[in-house]
Amino acid sequence: MDSFKDVWVLVGEFCKGQISDVAYSLWISCIEPVKFDEGTAYLSVRSGFQKDVLENKYLPLLKKAFEMILGFEVDIKIVADESRPAASAEESVTAVSLDGFSKDEIEKSAMGGDYEYTFDTFIVGPSNKFAHAASLAVAANPSANYNPLFIYGGSGLGKTHLLYAICNEIKRNKPETNIIYVKGEEFTNELIESIKNIGQKTTQDFHAKYRQADVLLVDDIQFIGGKEGTQEEFFHTFNTLYQAGKQIVLTSDRPPKEIKTLEDRLRTRFEWGLLADVQPPDFETRIAIIRRKAELLQINVPDEVSEFIANRLKNNIRQLEGAVKKLKAYKLLTGTPPSISVAQNAIRDILNDNQPVPVTVERIVSEVARTYSVSASDIRSNKRAAQISLARQVAIYVVREITQMSMASIGEEFGGRDHSTIVYALQQVEKNMEKNTRYRETIEDIIKNIRDS
Repeated sequence: MDSFKDVWVLVGEFCKGQISDVAYSLWISCIEPVKFDEGTAYLSVRSGFQKDVLENKYLPLLKKAFEMILGFEVDIKIVADESRPAASAEESVTAVSLDGFSKDEIEKSAMGGDYEYTFDTFIVGPSNKFAHAASLAVAANPSANYNPLFIYGGSGLGKTHLLYAICNEIKRNKPETNIIYVKGEEFTNELIESIKNIGQKTTQDFHAKYRQADVLLVDDIQFIGGKEGTQEEFFHTFNTLYQAGKQIVLTSDRPPKEIKTLEDRLRTRFEWGLLADVQPPDFETRIAIIRRKAELLQINVPDEVSEFIANRLKNNIRQLEGAVKKLKAYKLLTGTPPSISVAQNAIRDILNDNQPVPVTVERIVSEVARTYSVSASDIRSNKRAAQISLARQVAIYVVREITQMSMASIGEEFGGRDHSTIVYALQQVEKNMEKNTRYRETIEDIIKNIRDS
């Protein structure tokens, strides 16, 4: 080795094999070797933020790398060309407000920076590396590797991005492929409409649409849980496609075994292929997402601001990207560049924007109606058929559970029923939930689906 730079190339290669690609790109690749003098390796980075991260998290790795390459221990000195100590998030800051601007003005100012849902725009980290690799394999050779591919994880973690990336990659390589993407809830609604509107959109049309697909991608498949008619239809659709060697990709907020109201025959089929989970992104991945969005929006976000956001928005990629959009809106509307104080306001706005939308009684009644294969008007009516009465009791219970409305108000929502009728319905549901595990799991899934949607 002729120079310290040659040594550093080997040190970098060693580090690359020990950490994720995202971490290497963020923290190691940006290091410049300065000199090696009397047993000390001098390294340079662009900012105090990078220096702090390296010293706090990656110093042992760097020391180990140098020892492996040189055969002896070395000291490491990291210097920042432009040291910029991060401002304390807790210190007193000047408040920045957008109260004088309408929501439309803010949204328009935050526009831009959108990207195609492709594999190139997907930030890969330890939390999603397996799901990403499986999706790549499926896109490269549909139905040859993992069929079905079942991707699960919380909201806002990139499951839909992976589905669209698979679509785009297959279209690019094989444009003649018949690809169908649908959400679980939309699949249910389409089936209901095809049954209701004989002569307009028949069940034969519905069958033809889905059973002739070369690749079927269903987002949020958990929404078919508990809906017997929908599960029956999807069972036959799944079998038809699988036996024909067609690719199926599904996503859910939980693995098949945790969708309690999913029929065993479907649960088993969903587990035939490969299960891949996506977890909340780690710190490095969150920083990479913020930087990527800032680059797309052509806005400079200082390292300490990126760190501030990444340390406070940990569980949702959409929130991270939303925070950067808010920073751009603040800059355009108020002239205020990104700073800790601006980030505080942006995060507060994001968290307020992401509060659950109040669930309406209509939404609950519709979900229960779909689950029990009756109509919403039947539930609100005075009909006494067993299935309708069962659905009505469940709807009353779920309304009470989610909205905490008074008995009188619930009675008004269900055709002016009196207090004692509502109390009786609640008691019946609670009694049945204690006796019947399947019944209880159906109601729990209804409540979860409504809250998650």
